[in-house]
Amino acid sequence: MMDSSWGSSAQPAFTGSRDEREQQRAEARERRAAERIAAAEARTAARATTRDTQSQVREHLREQRRTEEQQRRAAAADARDARPKRRSTGSLARTGHATEERDTRHYATALDLDRLRLLARRGATPAALAHAFKISEAEVAAALAQ
Repeated sequence: MMDSSWGSSAQPAFTGSRDEREQQRAEARERRAAERIAAAEARTAARATTRDTQSQVREHLREQRRTEEQQRRAAAADARDARPKRRSTGSLARTGHATEERDTRHYATALDLDRLRLLARRGATPAALAHAFKISEAEVAAALAQ
């Protein structure tokens, strides 16, 4: 005897009427659809929970970085206040010596006639030259006349 059951018994799986089979198939479809909807809702809820958790972790890390940056800035400001200021000719950190203000009120500028003439050629006025070299304007005029 030949049938199309592929090795199973020749007996049909369901012996009920056609309407009953159709009703069972419809119930199975509805059950599978409900299962798919429930699984999708569960995935959506799980994703929302995961997003919330990740958001909280990111915010915590952001806050932690913010406090570390504030601490780093405070430490840098303290270190900046503690180290000495730069000198006009170089770094105090390099030399280790503090600047000293010298009293130059009584220093005399050496009178070099060649230098005086060079400055005059560059546009220095006789009054400015007299003040710089601490001599009279007449002496400047006499030096320039030579």
